[in-house]
Amino acid sequence: MTPPFDRDRLLDWMKTRDLAATTHDHAPVFRVEEGLELKAALPGAHTKNLFLKDKKGAVWLVSARQDTVVDLKRLPRAIGSDRLSFGREELLWELLGVRPGSVTALALINDPEARVAFVLDRALWEAEIVNFHPLTNAATTALAQSAFRRFLALLGRDPIVVDFADPDGGPRRIA
Repeated sequence: MTPPFDRDRLLDWMKTRDLAATTHDHAPVFRVEEGLELKAALPGAHTKNLFLKDKKGAVWLVSARQDTVVDLKRLPRAIGSDRLSFGREELLWELLGVRPGSVTALALINDPEARVAFVLDRALWEAEIVNFHPLTNAATTALAQSAFRRFLALLGRDPIVVDFADPDGGPRRIA
């Protein structure tokens, strides 16, 4: 099954809705540690994205700033899930239409039924500019925070905002 949106359809969809975005093409990046020089040249907060599943079958997309520590043992308490593990590649493709290495909050456009719960790092929620892959790890799309929030609103998505840097014992839900 081909997902409804790929990079070009996503960027066209955003453009027709006046969501200002700047996309930079680059060599494919598979891990946060790759492409640090490229990221340093692009303003804004860069992200890491985790596709997770809990023991009860609930599926979660966690988007955090690239330097955020995501404690998978403590996260379930903050988001109300069971124990978390990484979701299978087939499930990632089925629900979000992306492959490993290209996981991104922008893939929520391929989940119109909101089967994937969205968890967002407070550091990203407060960043002026956020950078995500546009459904491919061979590009980075920068959005002003207002455009990113409007993107989520157009999809009807309210993220679970988590403060991963809470000094009082790990991640805590703030919204």
